[in-house]
Amino acid sequence: MIKYQLKCECGKEFESWFSSSKEFDRLEKKNLLSCICGVSKKISKQIMSPQVVGSKKETDDNQQKKIYQNVQKKLTELRQYVEKNAEYVGDNFASEVRSIHYDKKNVRNIYGKTSLEENKELIEEGIEINSIPWVDKTDS
Repeated sequence: MIKYQLKCECGKEFESWFSSSKEFDRLEKKNLLSCICGVSKKISKQIMSPQVVGSKKETDDNQQKKIYQNVQKKLTELRQYVEKNAEYVGDNFASEVRSIHYDKKNVRNIYGKTSLEENKELIEEGIEINSIPWVDKTDS
């Protein structure tokens, strides 16, 4: 596929995609190109800067791998920090966080699991919670 910047004799400029440069030439020769104004069929290609795609696939793959590894490392560090500084309450997270929020007793850092519905309810109640992507220990 190739994209051309085109100009009509009426002065309108527009872009159009073609399967190849030969396809553009074929359509132009047969007078099958028309302007977006709908009046003229006299269309010309404009000077365009080429968009050359290099063969950086290997470099891009290595960059993506490094980014992925860095994200994995940071998420593992986050998990370790949470586990060290908060109490795991498992599936009781919603009830525990409500207890802390409303009673203001036994205030502590907690983490656990909730369903999407429970998350929505907590947020609607004005309880500030955060969800973090949880990296399994075996993935780190």
